Amino acid sequence: MMRRFDIGAIGNGVALLATAALAAWLLSLQGGVAWSLPGARRLVAASVLVVAYAVLCAAIAWPRLRARRVQASAAADALWIVHASQTGQAEQFALRSAQSLREAGVAVRVEALGRVRGDDLRAMRRALFVASTTGDGDAPDAALPFLRDVLDADIDLAQLEYGLLALGDRSYDDFCAFGRRLDAWLRHAGARPLFDRIDVDDVDAAALRHWQHHLGVLGGRTDLPDWTPPRYETWHLRARHETNPGSVGGACFALELVPENGALPAWRAGDLVEVAPCAVDAPGLATLPHREYSIASIPQEGALALLVRRMARADGTPGLGSDWLTRRAGIGERIALRIRANANFHAPADDRPLILVGNGTGMAGLRALLAERVAQGRRRNWLVFGERNADRDFHFSGDIERWRAQRFVERLDLAFSRDGTQRTYVQHRLAKAADALRAWIADGACVYVCGSLEGMAPGVHATLVGALGNETVERLLVDGRYRRDVY
Repeated sequence: MMRRFDIGAIGNGVALLATAALAAWLLSLQGGVAWSLPGARRLVAASVLVVAYAVLCAAIAWPRLRARRVQASAAADALWIVHASQTGQAEQFALRSAQSLREAGVAVRVEALGRVRGDDLRAMRRALFVASTTGDGDAPDAALPFLRDVLDADIDLAQLEYGLLALGDRSYDDFCAFGRRLDAWLRHAGARPLFDRIDVDDVDAAALRHWQHHLGVLGGRTDLPDWTPPRYETWHLRARHETNPGSVGGACFALELVPENGALPAWRAGDLVEVAPCAVDAPGLATLPHREYSIASIPQEGALALLVRRMARADGTPGLGSDWLTRRAGIGERIALRIRANANFHAPADDRPLILVGNGTGMAGLRALLAERVAQGRRRNWLVFGERNADRDFHFSGDIERWRAQRFVERLDLAFSRDGTQRTYVQHRLAKAADALRAWIADGACVYVCGSLEGMAPGVHATLVGALGNETVERLLVDGRYRRDVY
């Protein structure tokens, strides 16, 4: 590996060698005793060669040194765009922001918040932060190293100017909580906001346009192109059936959709589908709001599958999106949607064991992960799933039992809370299997959790901490071996 050159050391070395050569040359000019000394001629010749070699080395090293200094200066002057993302949305907005600024000629560096350290912050002059809030006002999982090592530390950031885009959902009590916490800490550390924090409610277009306006100001251009709205494709509802008739919970439906042009696009298990707002012709029914669902299938199965629960509002009226998809839309109906990558919930690329934990319609994401593992021939899969009644609420039970019989599901633990006298949930099944859990983790297993944010997700997290220890669970999060898609 080539070591770094030090320009001062090179200059001093060249000067020393040149001085020695000059002294030897003067001795040669004086003649007499000095020139008659043994080896004088050889000393002069050697000195000249050394000087020539040193000059050659300096000539080779100088462009590299200069390039390094230019790169270091450019890195210091670059505008950082730092993202904290749970499902990939904050990262997408960060990359879009970077593209807009680069088109305006601004040097940009994009980095995940989890990789930023205190020294990085001290080196920044200008930065934009795009921060999502997940769960009950929590930071995204991948940002854990920053929370643990940097956030709330006593750091002087008086040199930093920053802007912050906070992503959230007003239907949750702690709207944009992590973005607000990050903003408060930056201000407390002495950083100066370039503009007031922008809070985005469920990808609100007006708030995003306001952010783009500030990007234009930073880029010194008013003609930056607007971010194009999502490009939805036309699909058709090919099939639909209820998966839990007679359930005491809300009715769930498995849907199959195929693209109008007949060619299935590529997607990965863990990816999401966004159903576009759509005018519904039924009298008295409002416009369908944007809805997001976990994909329950892989492309090799020939259709895009969803698992949708028909929701009801507090007053008993049906939810607009779920009611349309599960009841009002007819077979063959056109549905505008797009697939959105969710890299945070993609399965590991190798053959390590996978522990899948979830409940309810979270089975959609877990089923897709299992289908992908089956297609890859990877057998070390452990499924822990919970619902209400075994005879009605075991979604995709035929697929799960078939894969189990084929030994693609090495272990299956089920928790049906309404069967029996004592309520049993997935976290209880996991706690009971603590020894096996520790063994799988020791073998390098990853833990993927999909389903309810309320109850299930925090219960599973507490069980993991109890069985493995808080330090181990934090390490799993940092290493990407513990991932969650909860809602």
